[in-house]
Amino acid sequence: MPTVVAVDAMGSDRAPKPEVEGAILACRHHGVQILLVGREPEIREELKREIEKHPTVRNLPIDVIHATEVIGMSEKAATAVRSKRDSSMRVGLRLVREGRAAGFVTAGNTGAAMATAKMVLGALPGVDRPALAAVFPTSAGKAAILLDVGANVDCKAHNLEQFAVMGEIYSRSIFGTHRPRVGLLSIGEEEGKGNDLTREAYGLLRQLPLNFAGNVEGRDLYNGTVDVIVCDGFIGNVALKVSEGLVSTVRFLLKESLKSTISSQVGFLLSRRAFEDFKKRLDYAEYGGAPLLGIKGVCIVGHGSSNSNALKNAIRVAAQFAETKINDKIEKGLSSHHPRRETVPTQPLGAGSAPL
Repeated sequence: MPTVVAVDAMGSDRAPKPEVEGAILACRHHGVQILLVGREPEIREELKREIEKHPTVRNLPIDVIHATEVIGMSEKAATAVRSKRDSSMRVGLRLVREGRAAGFVTAGNTGAAMATAKMVLGALPGVDRPALAAVFPTSAGKAAILLDVGANVDCKAHNLEQFAVMGEIYSRSIFGTHRPRVGLLSIGEEEGKGNDLTREAYGLLRQLPLNFAGNVEGRDLYNGTVDVIVCDGFIGNVALKVSEGLVSTVRFLLKESLKSTISSQVGFLLSRRAFEDFKKRLDYAEYGGAPLLGIKGVCIVGHGSSNSNALKNAIRVAAQFAETKINDKIEKGLSSHHPRRETVPTQPLGAGSAPL
């Protein structure tokens, strides 16, 4: 039986068009079954347009689950989660809880996604705060994982300790990394560098039975020195957004330089091919969304600006996450490492925070 993935069809900036197109691509390329969740008339109208262009779409395993409400990007997470009980996000996550879907994908409000997932699905034993894990390409040709990238604006040292355990398991399970090297993002490599949070977290991470590489700096996101980089959600989200802006600028400048310097048709075609390869290697859409690690289920959060390719790959990540049973491994890992637990209730990153 194909893996069933529920998709928040109302999440992205241009919903439901990218979600519908992404669902079609995922069914064709990854053999999954899709449940599009949201305002049924709008979703079916978009599906109708796709069927008119490509009649074979009618035969794909795509169903629609009606949800009357939508959580907007600018809404406060706590308020929206409590008041909108029939939101596409909440209905989609209920499908996961009820076992009707193996995973959930949304390109909607990040804070609301985390709060809803934690409320509907619950956190794994040993997890105080779920964390969003983003994948970065490196010059070493392997993927590096950065977490947290936006689920928690304020963290305690023991939260970073839990992030390290979850990130290490995720790296081994998805990317097959043998003994992933784990680094703590700071402003210098020396043990004493950083703020109170990083200095305290350093001592905790050093005691874990992980391959801890110590402090790493921002440039280590891309050089492949470590496989997992741990930080709080405020720093991680800034790092993510700066990286995306830099990649976009480099792509633009490179494209302009190629246009002005390549004169021959053959040279232009060769350079265009190289440029397209370069763009694909750095494009966030190729990596899918960021998994919310530490919840009892699968929830993948994408950019609000996600296109159909990004949604397709986010669906692929959700299916892969479910099929490899990463949550079982995280639960066992946390049980064996016994990281400290939180004693004071804390708030997740509020809505209105920029979505991934």
